[in-house]
Amino acid sequence: MAGVDFDCYIRRRAALGLLGSTVRYALAALLMAFAVASCLPTPAAAAPQKAASVRIPPASALYRHRVEQAVARAWGVRGSPSLLAAQLHQESTWRADARSHAGALGIAQFIPSTAAWAGEFWRAELGDFDPFNPQQAIMAAALYDKHLYDDARRIGQGQFTFCSRWAFALRAYNGGPGMLRRERMLAWNNGSNANDWLAVEPYRARAKWAHKENIGYPRRILLVLEPAYIAAGWPGGPTCP
Repeated sequence: MAGVDFDCYIRRRAALGLLGSTVRYALAALLMAFAVASCLPTPAAAAPQKAASVRIPPASALYRHRVEQAVARAWGVRGSPSLLAAQLHQESTWRADARSHAGALGIAQFIPSTAAWAGEFWRAELGDFDPFNPQQAIMAAALYDKHLYDDARRIGQGQFTFCSRWAFALRAYNGGPGMLRRERMLAWNNGSNANDWLAVEPYRARAKWAHKENIGYPRRILLVLEPAYIAAGWPGGPTCP
């Protein structure tokens, strides 16, 4: 039973009366399955194991000071360099010359239209923005994250956590804020909590492949990569404890 907390499993099995029980095999099998499933690790619980397997590229050390500067500029004392580092890892594994099949460019993987918009919106901070310039791109990513975080507003009732708001900001960075708003509204219209990132995940307004990539993006950054960078000594605390 790989991945199962065996002590938890035994306690559940005993509580269900299966140790030494004479329950019929079919019912026993059903209850056994419940016992196993209830002891499987959640994504958050499994994160430390996955984080431990992350190999942090040596190139990250070259840009650490730039990341810390950019986060301080965009967020002040509330910022988390480890979170931006995790995002850059996911985007390009710190490759300043990265170019995706979809046309995203540089260390922060800006598509040309978003790069042009960011260059105008933050001209004072970025100058003539070139997404292949890592110093400019790191600053642009920090500023854009803050913009998307502020843009992620409450919809209806329901708890809206720091974790969920960041997850929505990251999904917007990856797949666009407009599509995310449509999916959050789908969740709300169907009686789900549109302010909970996990409750919104099942609702899709884009192609299946794009939706799968989009919901996986914040999961990997928040639950796997950010803990790895924190463990490596980058400043910041867990966004989704």
